[in-house]
Amino acid sequence: MKRNIALILAAVLAASMISCGGNDTTDTTDTTGAGTESAVVTEEVIEANTVATKLQVAFIDAVKANPAATAEEIAGTLAQNEAVAVIGPAVAPMVEGWLNGFDAESITGFSECAMFAPMIGTIPFMGYVFTLADGADVEAFKTQLTSSANLRWNICTEAEEMVCDDEGNKVFFVMAPKAFEE
Repeated sequence: MKRNIALILAAVLAASMISCGGNDTTDTTDTTGAGTESAVVTEEVIEANTVATKLQVAFIDAVKANPAATAEEIAGTLAQNEAVAVIGPAVAPMVEGWLNGFDAESITGFSECAMFAPMIGTIPFMGYVFTLADGADVEAFKTQLTSSANLRWNICTEAEEMVCDDEGNKVFFVMAPKAFEE
């Protein structure tokens, strides 16, 4: 009986890997923001025409409007943005350690974090807002995020774009498709 169950589970796993093309975690991102389909955008705001760049602009606007806002408050604002309304993301506070979407065993160096993501795990979208301690090395923290992010953290789905930006001691990070079908 146990052997039959194990064989069935192995067959299901093999079928899912074949139908999804495997879970190749090769990072195809270009940290300069040009030259590949998947782009990492940092610092500069490009034309807000994708999910990630629309949220990037909304992040900057939210922090400028209320610099004292918590990471959770900013993530809540971003979760209500029309760019992601179709997926209805939920917001959850996070602590240092393993974070969904990253290959690193631990993401550290922040004092507060809030994740906003859809309740359905197969949608290739993951967003975070971090608050760093005053005087923290923001660029080193952003490098930690972008170097360990995996655009294909989900089986069968892959984000097309990654954006990481900061405003003061707040850091915005998102992996998303360029658009959501309605």
